Amino acid sequence: MRNSPTDRNQTSTLDPGDSLKWTNVLGVRVSAVNLKSATGLIEKAIEDGRREYVCVRDAHGVVRCQKDSKLRSIHNRAFLVTPDGMPLVWALKRAGHAESDRVYGPDLMLSVFGAGISKGLRHFLYGATAETLEQLRTRLLEKFPQARIIGSYAPPFRQLSMQEEADIADRLNRSGADIVWVGLSSPKQELWMARMRDRLEVPMLIGVGAAFDFHAGLKRQAPRAIQRSGFEWAFRLLCEPRRLWRRYALVVPTFISLTAFQRLGLRKFPIEDAISGSGASGQRP
Repeated sequence: MRNSPTDRNQTSTLDPGDSLKWTNVLGVRVSAVNLKSATGLIEKAIEDGRREYVCVRDAHGVVRCQKDSKLRSIHNRAFLVTPDGMPLVWALKRAGHAESDRVYGPDLMLSVFGAGISKGLRHFLYGATAETLEQLRTRLLEKFPQARIIGSYAPPFRQLSMQEEADIADRLNRSGADIVWVGLSSPKQELWMARMRDRLEVPMLIGVGAAFDFHAGLKRQAPRAIQRSGFEWAFRLLCEPRRLWRRYALVVPTFISLTAFQRLGLRKFPIEDAISGSGASGQRP
């Protein structure tokens, strides 16, 4: 992707000749996509032999990027940063991207699985526990009996050694996968995808976080009406108050105030130049 000639402190899009459009949300390039277009772009990138990664992003992640320049750079080098939360969808629509809509991680996973059957896409599941992966595999094959899930791996819950990372890279490369679905918590999955991207021959890495637990039947998803309302955070808080109350006590007011500053022009959030290319494709976002 090429740098936009427009003011990168404000909402922007790529050059007219580039099909990938985005808007600046607090210094993070959020892709102007919906579920159908994101699925199609991922399929096309795989067909073209690109080596990329996709971040599925919500307001919490954008706020986290404010104090973590490395994480922000990882997002801005991604092939897509999909709007996983409604506040990001609203930001895209305000910027003129009327067709943009929520690209929820669990929905993206099902959409790509379904679309990939006719193309014979090969999927690898990375993350969670062995038990979760087994349940996830079973349920996905119930929905998509012809899907090709060619492998899975549950990494240890600690930092991997250099040798372990080398072994995992070798395992993934030998698998022949087209997509590695990464089900780690954020920002672990984004850091892992960026760190491993140049070492993997797999065309596409997609971080979907809690989608593994949802599709394995271990966690309850919010009803669709709540998902569309912008108050899914409240549903999750009710489900896991002890774990999430500190997060949302910080995220909700911070996101609201910072986006207000950006919209009013009271504070600039420039899109910093990428350190390197998007994934291993050699293209700059």
